[in-house]
Amino acid sequence: MDQKIKKCGALIAALIASFASMPAMADTQTGDSSAVIVRPLSFIKVNDLDFGAIIPATTAGTVTIAPDGTRSKTGNVVLVGNTHQPASFTGQGTFNQRVDISVGANSFFINGPGAPMRVRTITVGSTPTAILTTTPLRFRISAISGIFLFPVGATLEVGANQTPGKYTGTWNITLNYV
Repeated sequence: MDQKIKKCGALIAALIASFASMPAMADTQTGDSSAVIVRPLSFIKVNDLDFGAIIPATTAGTVTIAPDGTRSKTGNVVLVGNTHQPASFTGQGTFNQRVDISVGANSFFINGPGAPMRVRTITVGSTPTAILTTTPLRFRISAISGIFLFPVGATLEVGANQTPGKYTGTWNITLNYV
């Protein structure tokens, strides 16, 4: 038994010695970086409009994302989680410059595995909030730097027994610097 312990101890000592003589290990990973340079008299999308997760009901309802990010509902639809957000855009003009803002259509549809759902009452975060239409609303750039950010909310019409799945769609927003 003594002999087995000595052999085991010698083996452990040999293993420790071999690890002690190994060089240090290092690893390298790559990451992604990005930037968007905004040219004067332009704007870009920062975030998409996202109504979040919704459980439909046996009757139709609506889900509204306000420009400030709050989410509300009508009917018996159930709001799940906290992944919703208003759309947001940023741009650059000049201090006190007038900007006309409008959307391509007063409503649009998002499509998925079930019946399309209509998005309506597109609202820009302004003081007071204003419903965007195809008729331009006029705003002034209040920041001395000319840089501005504005959120956009809307209301989604959820059908009775809406088929589960992901629904997506596109819409246009236009700024004209006056």
